[in-house]
Amino acid sequence: MKSDKLVVGNMKMNLLASDVSLYLKEFHFDEQQDQVVICPSTIYIPYFLKQPYKVGIQNLFFRDKGAYTGEISVSQAASLGIDYAIIGHSERRIYFKESDQDINKKIISALKYGFHIILCIGETAEEKGLLKTARVLKRQLLNDLRNVEKEFFSQIIIAYEPVWAIGNDVTPTMVEIEETVQYIKGIILQYFGYEDIKVLYGGSVNSKNIEELNQIPNVSGFLVGGASINAEEFLKIIEVAVKK
Repeated sequence: MKSDKLVVGNMKMNLLASDVSLYLKEFHFDEQQDQVVICPSTIYIPYFLKQPYKVGIQNLFFRDKGAYTGEISVSQAASLGIDYAIIGHSERRIYFKESDQDINKKIISALKYGFHIILCIGETAEEKGLLKTARVLKRQLLNDLRNVEKEFFSQIIIAYEPVWAIGNDVTPTMVEIEETVQYIKGIILQYFGYEDIKVLYGGSVNSKNIEELNQIPNVSGFLVGGASINAEEFLKIIEVAVKK
């Protein structure tokens, strides 16, 4: 029996053009998989469209059009038929200095075009060491979702990605993840009045730990980074999370 969990592959800045056709052949489904989302590098998105799964974009700009060299507008992405958008990933926050205010503008703009938003939040190792995890997550949620109307929350998915776990082959304990996810759900209910928010876990998710991670009762799915680049590895993760 299939679960209702969502599995999102964030391929980041990986694969060459010559790799894409091979990946598409290996990453194959015989039937529609609406619970699987692939977010390739933007220049490769057209290759992934019309496949039997959803496609997302890794970043968007909040302006609709104009002289913003290198950016991709929400309307441009929507015109391709893209369903999902990752917004607020820690790599965007850290390397590109995106503020909560920038992220908030992107979310509000993308929601108006019908996107499902995957909002990434998470604490750094330093913040965790200083016992600031709850404070950081609350700040990100309240600022990133400021002025988002309740009717749009069905389009919002929270991805909890502790920054210190991304790409390090390290994950929090199952209890830590469960408690943090419950805290996130509580913040959304308390401040926005929405009780059915989906929360994904991300951070070194792979075929070795997916069985254990999949046992966490309040996790709605997974945001997979490096492991999504390998089609065989990613299929193993999906087999556990979605099909069991």
